[in-house]
Amino acid sequence: MKIPKLLTVSSLAFLTVACGGSSGSGAVLAANLDEQTSFKPNNLNTQIELLPLGEISEQELEGLLYMREEEKLAHDVYSALYTLWNMTILNNIAASESTHTEAIRVLLERYGIDDPVTDSTIGVFTNATLQNLYDLLFSIGSASKIDALLVGAEIEEIDLIDIQHYIDQVEGNDDIVMAYQNLMKGSRNHLRAFVKVLKRQGVEYTPVHLDQETYEAIINAATGAD
Repeated sequence: MKIPKLLTVSSLAFLTVACGGSSGSGAVLAANLDEQTSFKPNNLNTQIELLPLGEISEQELEGLLYMREEEKLAHDVYSALYTLWNMTILNNIAASESTHTEAIRVLLERYGIDDPVTDSTIGVFTNATLQNLYDLLFSIGSASKIDALLVGAEIEEIDLIDIQHYIDQVEGNDDIVMAYQNLMKGSRNHLRAFVKVLKRQGVEYTPVHLDQETYEAIINAATGAD
């Protein structure tokens, strides 16, 4: 089955078309812990403190605010779907996403920017686009275990495109680039994990947002190698 395209780069628009559910396996699906990438925000904080604190542009500020909630969205979708389907991969990657959104919070604090996450409740967002997207993703992922895995893979595609978009807008602030590069590595590993588990269930994932060449380069790379 194919999940509908949900989001364009930087969440400029998303489709409100729901996809029909497919019956998933009754078995609990698992992924190895090394198929996720998490890092300790305290370690990141130590690393960025060694870098100069520069001026932050409006585009960089916008990127940090957006990525703080986009990483929370990934965490919240996986957490909510784990509660529904009890798939280990969702729990593992949700834990990883928690470290990712915290890493962005570290940067917000460093630059004196108000945190848009004023309510840590799962499924609650300040950004209206992300709020609507969460509702849509959870609805689709609630249809079956396979749909939940497809939603996970697409979230990671979206993250990779959005993070690269914001990296391209950074104007010399190495601390922001460092954090984004860590997030990119995590999303590549997460995408590989979802695709691997889908394949075990007989589903060949087709990229929705990434071009085929980029997708294949990610999938064929060893976990953690990039």
